[in-house]
Amino acid sequence: MNELQVEVLTFTKNKLEVKLRGEGHTILNLLVSELNSDPRVVAAYRVEHPLLDVVYLHVTTEGDLSPLKALEEAVHRLNEKLSSLRSQLLEAFPNLKG
Repeated sequence: MNELQVEVLTFTKNKLEVKLRGEGHTILNLLVSELNSDPRVVAAYRVEHPLLDVVYLHVTTEGDLSPLKALEEAVHRLNEKLSSLRSQLLEAFPNLKG
């Protein structure tokens, strides 16, 4: 697995754009979906080229919510959801090693 590299391209009160190397659709789909579950946030990502592992994440927020805080909150919610899924899978399949 490639190490994730983050380059901040734009960071203002209500806008964040970052360039990510070493990641693609897998994480970004989850993250953008979770970001957009907050009505104060509009998020999207684009892949520079299918053969490159470069992705651009765009986050725009409304009001006093900073895009960095929105990102932090979305990652926290995803962590909770994935931890819950893991627990449920371990209960459903006791032979799995945790």
